[in-house]
Formats: sequence, C-alpha cells, structure tokens
Amino acid sequence: MTAGNAAGKLVVLWTSGDREVAEKMVFMYTLNARVREWWQDVTLIVWGPSARLLVNDADLQDYLKKLQEAGVKVMACKACADSYGVSASLASLGLEVKYMGEPFTHYLQDDYKVIAI
Repeated sequence: MTAGNAAGKLVVLWTSGDREVAEKMVFMYTLNARVREWWQDVTLIVWGPSARLLVNDADLQDYLKKLQEAGVKVMACKACADSYGVSASLASLGLEVKYMGEPFTHYLQDDYKVIAI
C-alpha cells in the first residue's frame, strides 16, 4: 500500500507497562500507520499498566503529542485509569478517558483490525 491509499480502521490496544515496548513498537507503528497513510482511521487505547507509565514519562508524553497531531485518536480506559489514580492526568494530556469495555467490544465486532500489546 502506498501513501494516499489509506484504507480501513486500526485500533492499537496498549496494555504493557514496558517503556521500550511503548516507544519501539506501540508509538512507532501507530504514528507511522497514520503519517504514512497505511490506515485511514487509527485509534490508540491506553489500558492497564500503560496508563501509569504514560503519566510518569515525559518523553512518552512528547511522543503522544506527535500521535495526536498526526490525527491518531487516543483514548484511555477509565476503570483502569481510576484504579491507578491517573484519570485526570490522562485527560489533561488530551486523552478521552471513558469506560472502554463496550467500545472495545464494538471494535472487535465491527470492521476494525485490532492489535493488542
């Protein structure tokens, strides 16, 4: 697929609390998927330990801004974020913080490709 031929919808479910996984796979692929137009619609969901990692890592927050500026929709699971006490911090980073069980089920049942990391 070449640039300009973006098709389909991608959801990246980021659950890992490992910084290297975040930087070298999750953020790198998600950004390139949008910038290089591999996918038309790219969503990143922050769920579980990744929520705590993100609010405590300024470099990842800077990388997150690049994702958002590129047009990646970024959301976080409210139940998980609440359990780590980071919901307000994630919202201040521009993430849509909401309960994700039902929306994630929709992604799985609809025409989305899902990567879980």
